[in-house]
Amino acid sequence: MQAALTPGAETRIRAVEAHWRQLAGQRRFYTILSIVLLVMATAGSLWFANESNAGKFFDRLPYFFDFFKDMAPRDGWEVWRALFDLESPYYDGSFKYDYTEGRVPLFGGLYLPEYMFKMIETLNIAIVSTLVGFGLGFVFCFLAASNITTRRWLRFFVRRFLEILRAFPEIVIAGFFLAVFSLGAIPAILAVAIHTVGALGKMFFEVVENADMKPDEGLQAVGANWLERVWFGIVPQVMPNFISYGLLRFEINVRASTIIGAVGGGGIGEVLRLSISRGHEAKTLAIILLLFTTIVLVDQLSAWLRRKLVGDQAFQMVGAG
Repeated sequence: MQAALTPGAETRIRAVEAHWRQLAGQRRFYTILSIVLLVMATAGSLWFANESNAGKFFDRLPYFFDFFKDMAPRDGWEVWRALFDLESPYYDGSFKYDYTEGRVPLFGGLYLPEYMFKMIETLNIAIVSTLVGFGLGFVFCFLAASNITTRRWLRFFVRRFLEILRAFPEIVIAGFFLAVFSLGAIPAILAVAIHTVGALGKMFFEVVENADMKPDEGLQAVGANWLERVWFGIVPQVMPNFISYGLLRFEINVRASTIIGAVGGGGIGEVLRLSISRGHEAKTLAIILLLFTTIVLVDQLSAWLRRKLVGDQAFQMVGAG
């Protein structure tokens, strides 16, 4: 048997229902308003993109998938012939089917396919720039850490310096060095290394500031100098995380080196840009296949090394970040 509600209880229930309907109405209003604003922002961005591209954006949009149709090779084996610099049965004297021209001779009859040589060049850019960035970031991080360096003016200067280094994307820095040093791998190495110093320096000093200071206090008590305190009290604690961040940065630098190559920084990015612009479909697909395979292998190798060095903690930290 249902108990009768008192007049006061009925009034409160009606008030709660009215408040709930009010909140539901507000939620619908803000949802519709958000959708309208999103549609307006998207339409405005597309209009701006079309106007800034001389009206070609909407004109060329219906032909978007034609690019992928044009990228289809005459037969599937052409991709593998282009990848391993094998002779093509369709060779007609043009660069399009001349896969053997780019061979890099080793010794005897052995050779290194052109695109694999270019991929090694890209990996070399990433390795050198990561090592340079790791070394300089290692030095600067202790000068920027508040628990190691007590001089505020020095910390302020080093932190602002690291911010300047990572403020500009690698491709912008590469544009400057390409103007100075001309085309090639050196501008790419300098650009990626400079950005890596800024990025790793920030990550490193944050790790240092979270280090346990008890070993440092013990070393201070026995009269150790600043370098001895850093080397014996802090470095053993932070080095596994430093290496983990260094490997993660190497993965990023492989991609950055590829992009810079497309604007004249050498490596696989340069031949990819040339292949696309000339309409060499088999060569383009061969380079994309090689890039995809290399990046997957680098990611897997880096993840395996990080797991071996610092365990699953490294992946939890990256995921949380």
